[in-house]
Amino acid sequence: MIVELIELTMNNDGVDVFDMLKEIGPGENGYVNDGCAIQIDELPAYLKKCDNMSKAIDLAPHIVPQTTFWLYIDCALVGVGELRHYLNENLKIRGGNISYTIRPSQRGKGYGTVILQELLKKAKDKDIEKILITCSENNLASRKVIEKNGCILASINNGECSYRKTL
Repeated sequence: MIVELIELTMNNDGVDVFDMLKEIGPGENGYVNDGCAIQIDELPAYLKKCDNMSKAIDLAPHIVPQTTFWLYIDCALVGVGELRHYLNENLKIRGGNISYTIRPSQRGKGYGTVILQELLKKAKDKDIEKILITCSENNLASRKVIEKNGCILASINNGECSYRKTL
């Protein structure tokens, strides 16, 4: 299996990204996908917005910089993840440093574990030493993925699990 976690680029991202964003839909289990509402001709503007977010360009005061990555398995696009460069007070409660999802047609194949493993490597590369990942208490699949990647349950508050890992 060839695993590639590729940072969003303005040059190479295209129809495969668009198709995956549409398949994912608006999101679930805390993952939000605002890319599902765009049309194909709006993809370059959407990608530019994501690229700007990674560079902290034109961010609203309550938004932190985050980098978007695409997970490819054997050259097929199967998932998307975001790595937040630091946390604000809201993200310390819900959201954390990392969010990810696997497109519905590729779920149940272990790719959630793979994408989180790869995102943790990217966090280390960006010198993010302390990771917080949150998920719903009843999202057992995500909890298993997070725990498989060595994250430790720190707390459960109002149905939200907070996991921590030091890199």
